[in-house]
Amino acid sequence: MLPATSKLCAAISYRHLRNMTGLRRQAAVAISQELSRLAWRSPGPSTWIHQVRRKSSLLSSRLEEKPFSEMEMSYIKQGEEALQKSLRILEDQDGWKTETVAGNGDKVLSKVLPDVGKVFRLEVVVDQPLDSVYGELVDNMEQMGDWNPNVKEVKILEKIGKDTVITHEKAAATPGNIVGPRDFVSVRCSKRRGSTCVLAGMSTTYGAMPEQEGFIRAENGPTCMVLRPLAGSPSQTRLTWLLSIDLKGWLPKTIINQVLSQTQVDFAKHLRQRLARPVPVTC
Repeated sequence: MLPATSKLCAAISYRHLRNMTGLRRQAAVAISQELSRLAWRSPGPSTWIHQVRRKSSLLSSRLEEKPFSEMEMSYIKQGEEALQKSLRILEDQDGWKTETVAGNGDKVLSKVLPDVGKVFRLEVVVDQPLDSVYGELVDNMEQMGDWNPNVKEVKILEKIGKDTVITHEKAAATPGNIVGPRDFVSVRCSKRRGSTCVLAGMSTTYGAMPEQEGFIRAENGPTCMVLRPLAGSPSQTRLTWLLSIDLKGWLPKTIINQVLSQTQVDFAKHLRQRLARPVPVTC
């Protein structure tokens, strides 16, 4: 069950709200300022952070034809909060501890944050172009149950604008049922600027999806995926996945920590297998 619950976080998706007025404009400006600060402090990921910041600047300069309701705006703000927090965590290069390094170079790091707990960071290179990876994780997110044996279902409950969604995810049953079934309700958003994609999300509440009988409502986030073409090899994609998860219920933290790092590596394996499958040709 542990691999199932954590892999569900991989469905982070959908581009950030493009057009804002009033409070929406203030939110976009705040994101732009935060990303600018991160880019100044760190020489490592500054390039892609700057790209995302540029996108925020463009967003704040446009007007939305159809205004959002107060509830919709609340979800948008939650997605933006998840994005900001995730980028701050990834930008801080200090304190990361190596959890595991696979034979193919896939690596999982971890660190403990005072206000979040233990978070995990997957660093992998996928032998597919960014658009293919993005399409599988974003456009085809509801198909994750088809290729990830530990995910039973990912369902989009509501789309808000072009870039924010509310999702419900269920974990697939595991042999022995060591951990009872978990599900998640999440708000997800994304930013895409040039060759850099940032997919972020966090748990939320949604009136039309209360806690389900037979499931423990777990929580995730802030969580984030960053997709970038591999330097010098645009046919490959560097994927960074920040994972933060609370399974709720009773479960020793030592067990969770032991499993989550391997779970991220397993996700990368399943994703590669999915992307390597032959694409059906239609006549």
